[in-house]
Amino acid sequence: MAVFWKPMAAGLLLTVSLTLLGWGVEAQGGTQAKKVVSGEATVYLGQDRDIWRPIIHTASNLSDISSIKSTFQLRTFDPEGAIFYGDTKNGDDWFVLGLKDGLPLMQFSIGGNHVSAEGGPQLNDGKWHKLEVSNQKNFVILDVDGSKGLVVGMGGASKQTEEVQTGELRLALGGILIDKEKMMIQFDPKMDGCVREGSWLNLRAPWEVEVEELWPCYQDIIPGSFFPGTGFAVFNTSVFPVEEGKGVKIEFQGNFTLMHGTILSIRAPGQEMMLTLMVDNNTQEVTLTFGSEKISMKSDNFKKLVITFEEEMLQVLQVRAKFQDLQIKSVRNSGFLTTWRNGHIAFGGLLGEGEDNVGSQFLTGCLEMIQVMGRDLDLDFTVKHPSIVSHSCPA
Repeated sequence: MAVFWKPMAAGLLLTVSLTLLGWGVEAQGGTQAKKVVSGEATVYLGQDRDIWRPIIHTASNLSDISSIKSTFQLRTFDPEGAIFYGDTKNGDDWFVLGLKDGLPLMQFSIGGNHVSAEGGPQLNDGKWHKLEVSNQKNFVILDVDGSKGLVVGMGGASKQTEEVQTGELRLALGGILIDKEKMMIQFDPKMDGCVREGSWLNLRAPWEVEVEELWPCYQDIIPGSFFPGTGFAVFNTSVFPVEEGKGVKIEFQGNFTLMHGTILSIRAPGQEMMLTLMVDNNTQEVTLTFGSEKISMKSDNFKKLVITFEEEMLQVLQVRAKFQDLQIKSVRNSGFLTTWRNGHIAFGGLLGEGEDNVGSQFLTGCLEMIQVMGRDLDLDFTVKHPSIVSHSCPA
């Protein structure tokens, strides 16, 4: 059932159902000759590209359409992103299906009338879900795993319905073919997720791939952020304000024995590195360096690491079944809070000197959890290397 509505008026049901026609499946942006894939292919939606650019797309004559139902499977831990787009009349009438806050979000424009609806079950649980989009009389229906997920109704407009029986239908996966400003609800389109086993109406035409090579969808995944050893994510520390009288707490969780490289680094422009947290897969050690102080620990002794900065103290806790104080260091006149308010913090690499922050010693491995000030950190909301996967890791 529809949970959220925008203004709606008489519209073109059939156009909507046609728009939900197709969802392709495959990857993204290329530079050489275009490849094609089947609509049944398994495709990773988060491949590096211009974020609004579709991964794959196809086009067919509306006269070739005899089915008003499309089905596919979706798997993601990502709460937000574009799944599928379709349009007629060269983009004058269009439809977008995506996720926002983990819930299905449908937006469309038909004959100048705009509608958006959000609701249904939470889909970003990392499980495969079967989605079916169909048109039934004056309703567009999204079924999830055999149950009604989201229903959008519009007043009939038979005259317009007849008009859309000719012309071209364009379909795209993972992006859109119109100006993003036309959408009523804005969202981050890049989704760390996979689509497979697509059946897009009765269409059998191949889908054109917009990338040189498609990235794989792993057979099994776990929630987390995956760093392949080729780059890092950088934040301005000012986006994490420190409350008066309180310190800064940063938490990491994962299998540290399987990681190698820099987990964390903090520095202010023009200053020496304030802090680094590094893991060595060869020695099986995790080392935290804070100025001249060093704390080393065996990486197989814990699954969670908590670093707390206060005005004159750095505290490091390792967590197994329960909290255990590993070491407590007292640092006087450290100037930490000044650095924090004016510096940069990098996850997955060692910050370089200067404003360009060219990094090195990048992390290889999965951080199953990153928290700052008790809140989960979403790497999609900062500058990061495109190879970093924000919401899932191969299991």
